[in-house]
Amino acid sequence: MSFGQGGPSWGPGGTGTPDWAALAEASAARARRKRWLMIGGGALATAAVAAIVATAVISTGKDGSGGASGKNASELPSATALPSETAQPEPSFSSVAPAPPPDPKDYISDVRKDRLPVTVDAFFPGKKLTMGDRVYSKGATHRTTKCATTTQGALGSILARNGCDKVIRATYARSGVAVTIGLAVFETEAQAKKAAQQASGGLASLSGSGVPTFCRGGAICRRTANSYGRYAYFTVGGFTNGKNVTKSDRDVFAVGDDLTDFTFRQIRHRGEVQASAAATA
Repeated sequence: MSFGQGGPSWGPGGTGTPDWAALAEASAARARRKRWLMIGGGALATAAVAAIVATAVISTGKDGSGGASGKNASELPSATALPSETAQPEPSFSSVAPAPPPDPKDYISDVRKDRLPVTVDAFFPGKKLTMGDRVYSKGATHRTTKCATTTQGALGSILARNGCDKVIRATYARSGVAVTIGLAVFETEAQAKKAAQQASGGLASLSGSGVPTFCRGGAICRRTANSYGRYAYFTVGGFTNGKNVTKSDRDVFAVGDDLTDFTFRQIRHRGEVQASAAATA
């Protein structure tokens, strides 16, 4: 029995041997065909993806302007939706600098501006004076336009020569020490300053209202002279028992310093009140 011409001569029942070279060549040809098919398929897939991306880019940028579009672009305001110029007027700024606030000292340096009443209560109110933990009892007070009658020695003529208008006096006492403070009023700051600088002699002590006579009859007492604005203020202080004052008597110095400090504050406050009223007006 024999096979037809198409059958292998090396199969079962065959009488020849296989052609190994032919078989190897056929296998290599099949492998090459398979590889080219895979490469071709990958290229096609890449081309398809590129086409999809290009289509997406074109569809999201139809105007060709290169600007954002699609979903992100829809979230941004269009040119017509942006706020336009407001109809409200723009703020304006004056080129003129505001006037400086009034200086309180201006109002106690010239009689034309210092218009508040000049009275004892305006400068020395109440029945007592408290400075820190120290309390002083107020004694007698006095006001006169005859300035020289409130002084001892040369101070009277000095006040008169510089145009003194009036003098207000008040006495305060504590623990056997008494001090009289006198406030001499002038029309201008220059007059008051000159009177304080020229001071000689001193203020006459003022007794009464529970304070005995002190700093009279030759007793040595402490005297001071100062000025602020159109006011010159003087003190005379010592012991109510007539004892002479020495540099070691700190109690006398403390009372006098408290009264001069208080008087200065009262004058300054007078200027502040008037400057504030002028600024408000």
